[in-house]
Amino acid sequence: MREQITAQSPEADSLRKTLESKTDPESLRLKRFLDMPDLSRAPDSPIQELAQRIVNLPDFKDFDVVEAPEIVPADISFDLFDFPADHPARSKSDTYYIDNKNILRTHTTIMWYYYLMNEDIKKRIENNEAVGSLSYGKVYRRDEIDRHHMNVFHQMDGWYLCLKEQKIITTEDLQDVLIKIAQTVFGKDVGYRFNEDKFPYTDPSLEMEVERNGKWVEVLGSGVVRGSVLDKLGVDSYKYNGWAFGFGLERLAIASMELPDIRLLWSNDERVKKQLVLGNKFKEVSKFPPIIRDISFIVSKNFVPNDYFDLIRDLGGDLVEEVKLLDHYDDPEKFGSDKTSYTYRIIYRSNERTLQIGEIDPIQEKITQETIKQFSAQIR
Repeated sequence: MREQITAQSPEADSLRKTLESKTDPESLRLKRFLDMPDLSRAPDSPIQELAQRIVNLPDFKDFDVVEAPEIVPADISFDLFDFPADHPARSKSDTYYIDNKNILRTHTTIMWYYYLMNEDIKKRIENNEAVGSLSYGKVYRRDEIDRHHMNVFHQMDGWYLCLKEQKIITTEDLQDVLIKIAQTVFGKDVGYRFNEDKFPYTDPSLEMEVERNGKWVEVLGSGVVRGSVLDKLGVDSYKYNGWAFGFGLERLAIASMELPDIRLLWSNDERVKKQLVLGNKFKEVSKFPPIIRDISFIVSKNFVPNDYFDLIRDLGGDLVEEVKLLDHYDDPEKFGSDKTSYTYRIIYRSNERTLQIGEIDPIQEKITQETIKQFSAQIR
């Protein structure tokens, strides 16, 4: 019988409380991210419908549903899941750190740990029972700015463990699970194919692509759970084996509705919201004109572009459609050996209305001033 498990984390609660008292730019940014609504639990969102379609698949009727904390220890997120020491996800340029030891979760796979820490689940494992769980919600990653990426998005994970003497898990089991998920999202006639993939915590691993308008789109990843990860999580890998999957819910929603812009999923415009129905091809309300502004500056070579994109998000919000790198070069004679030059193009465009120069120019000026202040940059 399915359990709804909400993992408690006094450490996460304490860190969130401490964060509330801070006013530096990074803390304000993290608070804003944490305060954003969880669309996978918003009744009128296609992200929520996607999650529920999958949770309600007959294959998952006995799977528990886990809500994991959004602030988690970095070692649990990475070390327990066999991320190598040099994996990019560990970098502060890719992941949001609350402090040196804790992060905003980068994947809902973290629920494995919290699920196995539950006392009822520990007893089931001790009794050699099979267990399975699902988890979904917001995750956070520093990322570029374009129409298909946001640094706050939603993932869904699932996994199943059983005794090897009951069943040896193979890639065929993975394919069966992924096909059913794809069909509940895209329909029984969806075209699909599988490719080999690689994840730190599964081996072998598979990705699934579906055909959309003659193009193949990657939508799902999965694998056989690594024995080394099970052992670190306190499950005897000589006795147990299992499969796991994980994917971004936005990617499925965009493919299902042919959305031209990920920001549409957060829109409050009724003309947009009434079209956000899975399987319905989205028709743009109107293609509102962009306002384009360029910025060039000289900065230290330890400059991290993802940090700069966060600054632009802070000030431009959902009015920023895309940020393009136009130019990047060194000139030791002009700038010095420890400096480098960047030129970015910021494209402002609303999905709901025509923007006015009078509202964009103050934003651009603020970006310029904060570029100087936060990155010790010299504007060119």
